Amino acid sequence: MLFMIVVAAGSLVSGVAWAADGEAVFQSTCKNCHATGVMGAPKFGSQADWGSRIAQGMAVLYQHALNGFTGKKGMMPARGGRGSLSDEEVKAAVDYMVNAAK
Repeated sequence: MLFMIVVAAGSLVSGVAWAADGEAVFQSTCKNCHATGVMGAPKFGSQADWGSRIAQGMAVLYQHALNGFTGKKGMMPARGGRGSLSDEEVKAAVDYMVNAAK
C-alpha cells in the first residue's frame, strides 16, 4: 500500500515538473512569436487562435512543432527555430500552450 502511494506521489511530482519545463521552454523560445502572433502564430492563451489547431489533435500539433509547418495562416519553424530542444521539451511547450488556451 505504501509503495502505491509513493509511486502515485512521484507521478504527481513529475507531472508538475513537466508543466514547469513547458513554461520554461515557452518563456525562453516560444513567446518570441506566440506572445504577439508573429508570422500567424496562435497567440498564447487565445481560444480563438488555438481552437481549430487543437481540434486537429495533439499528434498533429506535436508534428508541426517538431518538424515545422507552412500553412495558409502562417508558418512554424521546426522546434521554434531552436534545434537544440529535445522532443520532450518541444512537446512540453506545446502542452503548456494548449492548456493555456482551453
